[in-house]
Amino acid sequence: MQVESVFPVRARSAAFIVLSGVLFIAVVGCPHSPSPDVVATVNGKEIQRADLERKYQIWKMSQGESPQDPSSEQVDVAHLAILRQMIDEEILQQRAAKLNVAASDEDVNAALTEKKLPYTQEEFDKQLKQHNESLDDFKTDLRHSLTENKLLNKEIDSKINITDAEITNFYAAHKADFNLIEPRYNLARIVVSNAPSAQTTNLQNNKASGAVDAKNKIQALHQKLESGEDFGAVAVNFSEDKDTAPSGGDMGFVLESQLRDNAAPEVYAAIIKLKPGQFTEVLPLNGGPAPNQKPIGYAIYKLLSKEAAGQRMENDVRVQAAIRQSLREGHAQLLKDAYFEVLRDDAKVHNYLADQILRAGAK
Repeated sequence: MQVESVFPVRARSAAFIVLSGVLFIAVVGCPHSPSPDVVATVNGKEIQRADLERKYQIWKMSQGESPQDPSSEQVDVAHLAILRQMIDEEILQQRAAKLNVAASDEDVNAALTEKKLPYTQEEFDKQLKQHNESLDDFKTDLRHSLTENKLLNKEIDSKINITDAEITNFYAAHKADFNLIEPRYNLARIVVSNAPSAQTTNLQNNKASGAVDAKNKIQALHQKLESGEDFGAVAVNFSEDKDTAPSGGDMGFVLESQLRDNAAPEVYAAIIKLKPGQFTEVLPLNGGPAPNQKPIGYAIYKLLSKEAAGQRMENDVRVQAAIRQSLREGHAQLLKDAYFEVLRDDAKVHNYLADQILRAGAK
């Protein structure tokens, strides 16, 4: 015996029509998956896998050599982090285009000229090749960076105003921080290592090959300084100290007691005799403060500035400048974080790489 459906015929027809409509929307209304070459979209703009891989390789090179290759999970984590940054960058680029604050060709060319100053053309081309980067790739990244700076200056930095009252309040709350109990020295240094295997991150990718080469190199660098070359430029290009070379050798401020206790006696004696702007002769670089420790290379130190002990008052221009800069950076970071979140909320983003990793992990 045939059993009648609980739905009348008309109701079944209506249900079929509604269901058909839902299926039609699901098939036609949803966007098609992109090609395997696309790892994400931002408001419909595709981010290509090749660009992600290029940035990953640049990032990987910046990490230095590793005793073992990263695992597949570590590679995926790095790719996801870099892609998140690329998504944020694309959101900012689209916002800049909307506000018409994109960097011009003149801006890019001027910045490119400045970037190339420390190099010969051959050396610059070598740097690009080492990073597996074309000149067009480099200029694109440069344009994006300049555009982002212009956008954030318009939307954030130009709107920050640090008042005298804020400076006064900050000084009152941190007065003890401006009381130097002993002199401190703002130093920079150029380092050359005896160890042939030590890594270096200077612009010239220049490394002494051993003890004799190290001695010859440091003497040649000292001669460059004697002939008038800029200390910071020499440090950026040739120093083998990975922590200070990128910043022109700047070590920051060192307390006199730290200098006396941690540096070799001849280093301490040479530095305290310097006047701001002067640099030392070639000095031994020790592996630590112990007096019997053997030198591991050579160094040249420059005194950038020296501050005497005592309380710095609020009306000191150096104090006001330091407080103003600290407050500005704090305000800017907070506003930028909020700005990024608002832009992300307004953007339509699809991370296809994340989809792929999740699907692979669920199997």
